[in-house]
Amino acid sequence: MRILFVADPLDGFKIYKDSTYAMMREANARGHQVWACLAADLRLKDGVVEAAAQQIGFTESQVNHDWYHIQQAKQIALRDVDAVVMRKDPPFDQQYLYATQLFSLAEAQGAKVFNRGQALRDFNEKLAIFQFAQYIAPTMVSQNMADIRAFVAEHGDVIVKPLDGMGGAGIFRIANTDANLGSILEMLSHNGERLVMAQKYLPAIKDGDKRILLIDGVPVDWCLARIPQNGETRGNLAAGGAGVARPLSARDREIAEALGPQLAAQGLLLVGLDVIGDNLTEVNVTSPTCFQEITAQSGINVAALFIDAIERKVA
Repeated sequence: MRILFVADPLDGFKIYKDSTYAMMREANARGHQVWACLAADLRLKDGVVEAAAQQIGFTESQVNHDWYHIQQAKQIALRDVDAVVMRKDPPFDQQYLYATQLFSLAEAQGAKVFNRGQALRDFNEKLAIFQFAQYIAPTMVSQNMADIRAFVAEHGDVIVKPLDGMGGAGIFRIANTDANLGSILEMLSHNGERLVMAQKYLPAIKDGDKRILLIDGVPVDWCLARIPQNGETRGNLAAGGAGVARPLSARDREIAEALGPQLAAQGLLLVGLDVIGDNLTEVNVTSPTCFQEITAQSGINVAALFIDAIERKVA
């Protein structure tokens, strides 16, 4: 197969932990051609969605910028590769939106895109949890600062965050007595012009913010609990959290098996559910991670499960 990965710049990959790198390496090991491009390399020419793509080979180097070499570069129509895998990191900004619209056009031309463009547009990673409200903690979304203040007063201890962030960026834990409450809400909401999510603080975060991976609707048997360090509220690995792989609990599996078939049916091949304690907090669909950490600690080859799923979909 020829698999095109739409990703961030290859030179920026941290290959010791990057999930896209693990996918690419597994695909290459099976004899598939690995192609890569940036979202900025997509174009629509003569009605056909194309990409300025590079076929890459792999070296034995463990240096982040020296792990690959370019075998060839050319314009390639998305419909002419066997699979397109969208792995660009958020934010889900206007340019990201345009990329998903190009994917939808490419799909109409015969391309197979994972995750589908329409699915990426439909599932804001924060707002999507409201489709599964029976599994979430008290949560509200508003750009009205008075609304959020009232929510904080009601619940006492609250997490607030933007709707388009990743890696823990822009997440604050606040209380009604916090002297910086007004400043934090002004900053996050851009003075009442942008929506903010507020969630009741879950003390179970001390045991980890669990990333549960769904591949074609089926949960990987182990998750990665991202445990806050050194007085941090955030468990995100990008914010210094420690990743500890664990078998899914009964509640983890209940949530994953309830959501998995519904998400897969809507065109989401790969999803990362975030669960704190017994509560779903996010549904990550843009570029879910934690492949390498789970593999290293559990022995489950997550990248192999993902490429298995791609092969099935293409077949």
